[in-house]
Amino acid sequence: MLILISMLPINLCAQNSFFYSIKNYGAKGDGKTLETEAINKAIEAAATAGGGTVYFPAGKFLSYSIHLKSHVALYLDQGCILQASDYQEGKQNYDEAEASVSTKYQDFGHSHWHNSLIWGENLEDISILGPGTIYGKGLTREIPKRKGEGNKAISLKLCRNVILKDFSILFGGHMAILATGVDNFTVDNLKMDTNRDGIDVDCCRNVRISNCTVNSPWDDAICLKSSFGLGYARATENVTITNCQVSGYDRGTLLNGTYQRKEAKMVPDHEGPTGRIKMGTESNGGFKNITISNCVFDFCRGLALETVDGGLLEDVTITNITMRDVVNSPIFLRLGGRLRAPEGTPIGALRRILISNVMVYNADSHFASLIAGLPGHPIEDVKLNNIRIYYRPIDSAESKIQKVVPEFEKTYPEPEKFGVLPSYGFFIRHAKNIEMNNVEVSFLGRETRPAIILDDVKSISLNNVKAETPANMPLLQLKNVEGLEIQPQNSIDKRSIKVEK
Repeated sequence: MLILISMLPINLCAQNSFFYSIKNYGAKGDGKTLETEAINKAIEAAATAGGGTVYFPAGKFLSYSIHLKSHVALYLDQGCILQASDYQEGKQNYDEAEASVSTKYQDFGHSHWHNSLIWGENLEDISILGPGTIYGKGLTREIPKRKGEGNKAISLKLCRNVILKDFSILFGGHMAILATGVDNFTVDNLKMDTNRDGIDVDCCRNVRISNCTVNSPWDDAICLKSSFGLGYARATENVTITNCQVSGYDRGTLLNGTYQRKEAKMVPDHEGPTGRIKMGTESNGGFKNITISNCVFDFCRGLALETVDGGLLEDVTITNITMRDVVNSPIFLRLGGRLRAPEGTPIGALRRILISNVMVYNADSHFASLIAGLPGHPIEDVKLNNIRIYYRPIDSAESKIQKVVPEFEKTYPEPEKFGVLPSYGFFIRHAKNIEMNNVEVSFLGRETRPAIILDDVKSISLNNVKAETPANMPLLQLKNVEGLEIQPQNSIDKRSIKVEK
C-alpha cells in the first residue's frame, strides 16, 4: 500500500493539503492555453501553507516565468511537458532580466537569472522532481535582443538545499540549468538534450551531480564556473560528478534515441561539437576539492580544467573516464592570464591534480593532450596514472604543424587556439612536479611528429611511459627540462630522446 500511494501523487491531490495540482488552479494542459498564472498560483498557495508539492499531471503546459518559493517542490509526472512559451511582441512574456551588480567580468548569461522559464533567488528547501519534460521551445540560446525574452530553463541564485531529479530537458536555451551561489545542491538522473550549456554550476558549494546524461553539441555539458556574477569572487568547491555521460550528438537526437552526427559542421564556433565536462572559463573564485568519476565522453571535446581569471584550481581527482571520438584534446589543463577580473588581480594557480584510469579512442591528434602554464607560473603537482590514448591520423593538417607554439596568455582558453601542435601525444609546457605512470599513446594511421614534447618543465617522472613513434622521430623532445627521471631505467632508448637548445 505504501508503494502504491507513493506512485500516485495525483490521487493525493484531492485528499492531502500538502499537494497542489495546477489543474485545481485553472491549468488546462491542452498545449494552447497560457498556464503561467495557474502555475504561480499553485506555488504561492503551497508556500503560504508552509510548503508542499505542486503537481503537474500529464499534458502540455505553456508558460512564461515560474517563480519558485522556499519549501516547495514541483513534481512533473510522466507525460507532462512544461513548455517555454514563444515570445509574443507587445504581450506578457518572461520576467525582465534584473539589474546586475556588473557585467564587466562575466557574460550576460551569468549576470541575470529572472529572465528564465523557472527561477528562484534567496530560497531554501526547493525541488524539481519527476519523470516529465521541460521543453525550452520559446527560449533563445543567445543574449535576449527584445524586452521579455527568456534564455534559460532553470536559474537559481543564492539558494540552499536544492534537489533536481529525474526529469528531462529538451532545448534549454543559453543554459538549461544555471545555479549561482547555491549551497547543498543535488542533481540526479537528469536527461538533457540542449542547444547550448547543459548544467552550469557557478560559485556553488557542496554539489552532487550523478547519473545524468547531457547532450550539448553547441556548448559544454557539465561546466563548473566561478564567475564574478555575485559581485565578488566565490570558489566552487566540494563537488562530486559521477556516473554521467556527456556527448555532442545532433540536437534532439539523444532524447529521440537516434544519436545522429550529421550537424557537426553547424556548430557555431566551427571547432566541432562541445558536450564535455569542464572547469572554467569564468574562474575568478577558483575551484577546490573536486572529484569526477565513472564518466563517459562520446563524440565531444575532452576534459578541460582551466583557470585564467585569477582563481586557484586545486585538489582535483578524476578517475575512471572513457572517451570515444574526441574532437580536441582529451586532457586540457590551462593556467592563463586573461584576468577578466578587478584590476590588480594576480594570475592564479593550477595544482594538485590526479587523473587516473582513462581510456581514449579515436582522439583528434591535431591538439594532443595539452598541459600549459605560463612563464613564471607553472602548473604544479599533476599525476597522470593508467592512461591509454589512441589518436587519429595527422591527415591534411600536417602542413599546419607549428614549429613555435605561441603562449596565448590572454586568449580564450581552448585547445584549438594553440593550433596544430608539434607533438601528437602530449604537449607539456611551463609545468613543475609532473608524474606520468603507466601512460601509453599511439596513432591509428599516418603520423609525422614526436609523441611527447616537454618545454620548461622542472621535475618530471616518467614511469612505464610508452609511445608509438613515427620513423625518424623521437619519443621525447625536450627543451629547458630539469629533473627528468625515467623508470625503469633504459625503458626509453636514448636515441628516442631529442634535446633542443
